[in-house]
Amino acid sequence: MNTHQLYINGAYVDSTSDEIIDVVNPSTEKVISKIANATEDETNQAIEAAYNAQKQWSKQTQVERGKIVRDLGQSLEANKERFVELLIEEQGKAYELADGEVQMAIDYFYYMSEWARRIGGEIIPSDRPNEQILLQKKPIGVVGGIVPWNFPVFILARKVATSLITGCSIILKPSQQTPNTAVEFTKLVDESELPAGVYNLVTGKGSSVGNTLAKHPKVAMVTMTGSVGAGTKVMEAAAENITKVNLELGGKAPAIVTKHADLDLAVKHIAGSRLTNNGQACTNAERVYVHDDVAEEFIQKLTKVFKETTYGNPLENKDADIGPLINKDHMQGIHEMVQRAVEEGAELVTGGQPAEVEQGFFYEPTILTNVKQSSEIIQEEIFGPVLPIMTYTKFEDAIEWANDSKYGLSSSIYTENYHEAMRAADELLYGETFVNRENFEAVQGYHAGMRQSGLGGTDGKYGVDDFLVTHAVYMEFKQE
Repeated sequence: MNTHQLYINGAYVDSTSDEIIDVVNPSTEKVISKIANATEDETNQAIEAAYNAQKQWSKQTQVERGKIVRDLGQSLEANKERFVELLIEEQGKAYELADGEVQMAIDYFYYMSEWARRIGGEIIPSDRPNEQILLQKKPIGVVGGIVPWNFPVFILARKVATSLITGCSIILKPSQQTPNTAVEFTKLVDESELPAGVYNLVTGKGSSVGNTLAKHPKVAMVTMTGSVGAGTKVMEAAAENITKVNLELGGKAPAIVTKHADLDLAVKHIAGSRLTNNGQACTNAERVYVHDDVAEEFIQKLTKVFKETTYGNPLENKDADIGPLINKDHMQGIHEMVQRAVEEGAELVTGGQPAEVEQGFFYEPTILTNVKQSSEIIQEEIFGPVLPIMTYTKFEDAIEWANDSKYGLSSSIYTENYHEAMRAADELLYGETFVNRENFEAVQGYHAGMRQSGLGGTDGKYGVDDFLVTHAVYMEFKQE
């Protein structure tokens, strides 16, 4: 089994690293590929290539850049099934979700290509006669893109497509656990008209490759999706050169179910949000606050859905609702969190155990009740198919408890009462609030968090802005 090569300055390169990392299929526990933990020198070479290439790339017209971004989307679409299979194999994502993720990545390249004629500046009046003030938007420069393992194709698209359309170059570091889709995407880049050095792929660990990217003076921005701990390390390294960071970190999304909710709708979307990607998504509904008057019925309906959820190897069973967790340590960590909650008095309604399977890191969809607001299971991110539920009487308490978190990425409310929906939209302290629908953002929206959920954002107009800098030009002229 060959070790995947690096891709630097338009050419494939064998790493000289002595550290080789196994990539494991979480459904079968078998090694499916190998990557190198690239050396600091190799990462620096990629940065230098990106730095030199960006100078010319930024001078290409936005329309020319848009054409290349669109072409990459078309290439991805032409190879869609290959990417779906690789994604399922390396990450264990259920077939329908894997298909949807790759399609979202395709859509993202198409969407970003349309910004070719939309990135503009502004002319504002001066206080002086015979002067105009021009605000120009320019690319920030070299971007270090650090991609997580839970949505490796879609988030690759977020970082790459946005970098390219804005005139930035990028060094992409995929997760060491899910690099195969990024390696396959690099083949599309190699066959494209993208100039050498604008896109580079460097594999390895965050503690080495990611740290080198974040601390290098020629990297203008590091955009990372991952854990709070990893984000903290990136910020610490970036502080050395005051490098800009764009971070999407953890989440602990609350879902409020009022007594005016359509319970069937709430159950459908909360179950979907919690179990999507086996609970391994930052925007997943991570805790529920349901009104006392409807709590019993809601829990009964939700329990039925959880018990009927099927799991299995998605490459062998396309109809499986969920796949495995990413690795054994992650599965064990989730199980220990559930056990601690039960020891503290939580009631286990369903699930609560690793699934009885011959191989793979599968965990039973789990519901816990009788939990306290201060408990670990309510306060800390679970990142698995486990859902704690609390009840409330006063709407004010539900809002207060929902906001009681160090995270601030996503939130949701289920109600047919207009006033409750409006109050939630006004009072929930989160980057996103979903009303009577699943927790999933749109490419033209804006995906950003508050508090420890991150800095900056992605998607839409404001996501594009994060990859740009504003240059003010004061233009005096003569009256002749």
